[in-house]
Amino acid sequence: MKIIISPAKKMNVDTDTYQVTGLPVFLEDTKLLMDEIKSLTFAQAKELWKCNDRLAQLNYDRFRSMDVERCLTPAVLTYEGLQYQHMAPEIFTEGALAYIDRHLRILSGFYGVLKPFDGVTPYRLEMQARLSVKGKKDLYDFWGDRLYRELTEGGRLIINLASREYSKAVEKYLEPKDRFLTVEFGQLKDGKVKQKATLAKMARGEMVRFMAENNVCDPEDIKNFRALGFRYSKERSDKNKMIFLAEQDKK
Repeated sequence: MKIIISPAKKMNVDTDTYQVTGLPVFLEDTKLLMDEIKSLTFAQAKELWKCNDRLAQLNYDRFRSMDVERCLTPAVLTYEGLQYQHMAPEIFTEGALAYIDRHLRILSGFYGVLKPFDGVTPYRLEMQARLSVKGKKDLYDFWGDRLYRELTEGGRLIINLASREYSKAVEKYLEPKDRFLTVEFGQLKDGKVKQKATLAKMARGEMVRFMAENNVCDPEDIKNFRALGFRYSKERSDKNKMIFLAEQDKK
């Protein structure tokens, strides 16, 4: 079983809390992407990143001095978004850390697939960025089915807690023998499930923590999740989708 999550745009450096235990499996591909971005002008890089001048300059400088093999931070600690704040891996027990090492994978436009304790360096490159490398029209084309193959090696169950931007890099390659179980968090509005991005990010982090703390290996046990007022909705779920509704909206 693999649990997939998205990265976050904001990143930091933390070389003290946990040790890096390895390098990303697709590091040579990452170097190709790095070299391509280093060849861009500032204006081209800013257009690629779709950000303001301050963030563009920060990341342009990062790439100019980037070394993807030294002074690295464990992937699960380098991302600073709401999902990671609510996951709070820095306070995990040894058992929970071992769990995410086995089961959790972070999808990345720059690194492909990351294990929690793979060493990474701060970067900016979303999966949907229109970067053409080695004749590939974009990053989805560049990575092809390799992320899917990496995730399904040794098991065919994927728990999807990633955003659509990242999950579709895997989902399009699914085979009949795979089970791709998407977990969604929302509220009922006019009889339909509506998802609020901020709350969903928080809930995804809480779900990873719940699974790690409870050593969840059976998808049925996911239904016991209760954080942030969410409850499992049997009526709106099916074999390939688990819907959690905010408690006040659950029917």
